[in-house]
Amino acid sequence: MAHAGQVLQGPGIQLRLLRTAADTDGELLEMESTYGEAGVLPPPHFHPSQEERFEVLEGAVLTIIDGVERRHATGDVFHVPPGVTHQLVGDGPARLNWQVRPALRFAEFFEGLYAGMDAAERGEAFDMGEFLAGHTDEIRFA
Repeated sequence: MAHAGQVLQGPGIQLRLLRTAADTDGELLEMESTYGEAGVLPPPHFHPSQEERFEVLEGAVLTIIDGVERRHATGDVFHVPPGVTHQLVGDGPARLNWQVRPALRFAEFFEGLYAGMDAAERGEAFDMGEFLAGHTDEIRFA
C-alpha cells in the first residue's frame, strides 16, 4: 500500500508521494515528480474518471493534451480532465506538483509498474497486459 513520504523511481522520473488516498479518504493523490534530462513521451493514455492538475515548480515539460502540443515552464499550471488523451514528459530537468482527483489506486499503479519494470530488467516475469488489466479504473491507453 502506497504511503505519504514514499519515493517511487521509474525510467527518467522520480515520484515522491506527498498525500495518498489513505491520507485524504480517497479524495486526492498528491505527488512531486522530478524528471531528469529530456525524456521520451509515454504512450497516449487517459484516466476514465480522474482529473489531473500539474504545477511546474522548476524547469519545463512537454505535453500533448487532446492532440495539442505545448511546452509548460516554471509557474505554469495546467489541468487534464477525465477521459482526455494526453502525454507528458520533462523537457530537460523539471520538477512538478502533480495532483490526481480522486486518488483511486493510482499510487499503487506506479508502485506496481515500476516494481514490475525492475523485475523485467532482472529477467523476471512481468506480464504488462495483465498488470494493466488490473488498473483500468485508473488508466487506459489510447
